[in-house]
Amino acid sequence: MSLLFRNRPSSASGAKKNNLSLTKRFVMFFVHNAQQAVASLGELTRNPIASLMTMAVLGLSLTLPATLYILVKNTDAVANEFQQASEITLFLRKDLSDTQIQTLLERLKLDSQLDAVRYISPEQGLADFKQRAGFGEALDYLTSNPLPPVVIATPGELFSDPTQAQRLLQNLEKQREIEFGKLDVQWLTRLQAMQRLVSDVFVGLALLLCLSALLIVGNTIRLNILSKREEIVIMKLVGATNAYIQRPFLYTGIWYGVVGGIIAWLATFLLVWWLSSSVIAITELYDGQFRLAGLSFNEMLVLWGIAIGLGLLGSYIAVRRHVLSIEPR
Repeated sequence: MSLLFRNRPSSASGAKKNNLSLTKRFVMFFVHNAQQAVASLGELTRNPIASLMTMAVLGLSLTLPATLYILVKNTDAVANEFQQASEITLFLRKDLSDTQIQTLLERLKLDSQLDAVRYISPEQGLADFKQRAGFGEALDYLTSNPLPPVVIATPGELFSDPTQAQRLLQNLEKQREIEFGKLDVQWLTRLQAMQRLVSDVFVGLALLLCLSALLIVGNTIRLNILSKREEIVIMKLVGATNAYIQRPFLYTGIWYGVVGGIIAWLATFLLVWWLSSSVIAITELYDGQFRLAGLSFNEMLVLWGIAIGLGLLGSYIAVRRHVLSIEPR
């Protein structure tokens, strides 16, 4: 209570206020909050340039993490197509007869761990090598075909993981017709390491930029509180509670987040649109059809919620520290 009303007995109107029903109290709570929210928005319109600059800083601080998230998401979408061990190359013994090779192929086709089996004869392998390597005339001088028969096996969905595919290769190599197998998973390990690095960089930058946005909002609210110090002192003298005084500043932080989130949407959309042309140009060089995917509707709502949360948290930290420290003397 204030100094003016500390020793004042409760009046009839106060008794009536205490006798209000729970429903009326509930309704009046939201009415008062709505009034203070609208009043805080009107306060922002009195200084539109300063308010818009704070909102823009908040929105642009979230634009870079949102853009990095889009890049990480699209990178993961491309990398996931290569995350699976697509083929296992099995080199057969050269002394196998056609009957033994056909028996092995039938046995592999019946294996539930494999999705597809393709056989490449030594003649087919040599012809393909001549076409791809460009040594056709030199290979004509070979007296015999040095290439072994090869089987290309595609692991099933449950065995497409690099670790499972390596175990599957070890089991296949135990068969007597197979000399050895080959599964190149080293590049998959490197790709996964690069993905983890990009994700860690994204998380680190996102945390730093969110912290900077939090400090900017908190400092703006702090300056706003200090500029209204005398008004806050008078409000406390006439009986206003700390919660009542703090609420408009909290709504100011929420409005910062609402508009800042919209600015982050627009800036992220423009950046994605600008980068899409470069991505299309690169993919066309490799005969690809990849298109850069932007934020989905749910992701946009999450970005908006983060902006509002940062605005509210920044204002709450400033309000709790500075409003409580202002007391009438």
